[in-house]
Amino acid sequence: MKTISSALELKAYLRNENKTIGYVPTMGALHEGHITLIKEAKKNNEVVVVSIFVNPTQFLAGEDLDKYPRRDEADKKICELAGVDVLFMPQADELYFEDEVKIVAPNVRGYVLEGATRPGHFSGVLRVVMKLLNIVNPTNAYFGKKDAQQLNLIELMIKQYFMDVNIVPVDTVRDADGLALSSRNVYLSKEQRQEALKIPKSLYEASKMVSRGIVNVAEIKEQMLKILEPLEIGYVAILSREFEPIDEVVIGESIILVEALVGDTRLLDNIWL
Repeated sequence: MKTISSALELKAYLRNENKTIGYVPTMGALHEGHITLIKEAKKNNEVVVVSIFVNPTQFLAGEDLDKYPRRDEADKKICELAGVDVLFMPQADELYFEDEVKIVAPNVRGYVLEGATRPGHFSGVLRVVMKLLNIVNPTNAYFGKKDAQQLNLIELMIKQYFMDVNIVPVDTVRDADGLALSSRNVYLSKEQRQEALKIPKSLYEASKMVSRGIVNVAEIKEQMLKILEPLEIGYVAILSREFEPIDEVVIGESIILVEALVGDTRLLDNIWL
């Protein structure tokens, strides 16, 4: 495995490879969910690139940028064992400039749900993803479905900027107890983790209701909110996969999303129906 920290060096190296490239962007603290993305990339590409970069522009003031888990040496070993060909580990000053052209999130889709309580967050996400995709120039780029709103906005950016990369959504990976894998799960105490399990339980109950023919959005949300008590809820949203409001769930076209605070830890989860 080759490790590179310079954007220009990486561009030159990959240009000379002249092979299909599968790319997995991460913020490190790698877990089984990231390994699943890497495995998917290895299936259909000749070269697999993983980046590890804790992106400062997507954190708002007072958020967990400084304490976000960083395990560089362990992450390097995980990538090596997973068969990654190139690991890109840039510093912030390698990617950002004092006076630079910026991409911003759309005025509506970028400021609802997670964007409503974290204004500017998705502008930071799209800004770094645009840069990373331009550096790596992958054939395919792999993103987890757990961050569904982020995935939707990245796909929108690719479409609207006519970018030549195929975005591959990958199913959420869960622990044995049902909790969606996240680097932030390390923040949870034993008791908080038990409370966090209400999130996947609410989604499971929603899917059971739909399977029984209960498709009314208000009815499903009411039952989910009961299960989630007494967690502090950011949102429970039932939308089309284009993130548009719906009154009834349509199988194959809908998504249910939850954001909740467990202790001081913000957790996201969803189910695609």
